[in-house]
Amino acid sequence: MFKTIHQYYLYILTNKRNGTLYTGITYNLERRMFEHKHKLVDGFTKTYELDKLLYFETFQYINDAIKREKNMKKWKRQWKISLIEKENPDWMDLSKDWNTYSID
Repeated sequence: MFKTIHQYYLYILTNKRNGTLYTGITYNLERRMFEHKHKLVDGFTKTYELDKLLYFETFQYINDAIKREKNMKKWKRQWKISLIEKENPDWMDLSKDWNTYSID
């Protein structure tokens, strides 16, 4: 029997530089960003038009991703901004050139 290796992502979205931040997790970051950019899921990210990917981390185990997300959701806003600016100082949308995903 073969064991499938999965990959999970913790990610941070915004609508503009120093705008509203959202932290989430997914197992398919490309599909999830397609959903955010096309406003396919009702909720916080659709209401605040959060569709710019600023930061992400990868995990092999879902429990590690969930633990990191829960921890990060308790962070002060400035801590998240410092993390983003360390890796992405220009607040560029890391998914802006992702055009390969489509929903069939």
